[in-house]
Amino acid sequence: MRVNLTVNGRREAVDGVWEGESLLYVLRERVGLPGAKNACEQGECGSCTVYLDGMPVCACLVAAGQAEGREVRTIEGLADGDRLDPVQRAFLDRGAVQCGFCTPGLIVQAHDLLSRVPDPTDAEIREALAGNLCRCTGYEKIIEAVRLAVARGAGPA
Repeated sequence: MRVNLTVNGRREAVDGVWEGESLLYVLRERVGLPGAKNACEQGECGSCTVYLDGMPVCACLVAAGQAEGREVRTIEGLADGDRLDPVQRAFLDRGAVQCGFCTPGLIVQAHDLLSRVPDPTDAEIREALAGNLCRCTGYEKIIEAVRLAVARGAGPA
């Protein structure tokens, strides 16, 4: 089947999609955007988090056909060309990127949080990121990165 969707502002028509294919697979293997990671394939780790019509979702749990006619924004779509989004930049500057597998999902979730809550408490940050698992850190650098993004004025446009 063909799936028509908009990914990071660009219209995509993806042919040959089989009925059980996930949005994650389509993004990574058919559209060529490997940012969202394939880890648990059960919606438990958050590594594949993307925006679907402005809401963060685990792309591994979304059937590709459910994305028909919808808007998807991936970790790649947060940047403006070569200019990183403030949340992306803060993660780099604070060293909140280790192996990098969880990073795309964490950044998308943090980006979403700051679009809704411009100055979150640590408890709000932890709650927003609770669905994203990282096996490399104790999460402190990740929390620091979100705080840095807030200090730099990331949030609602």
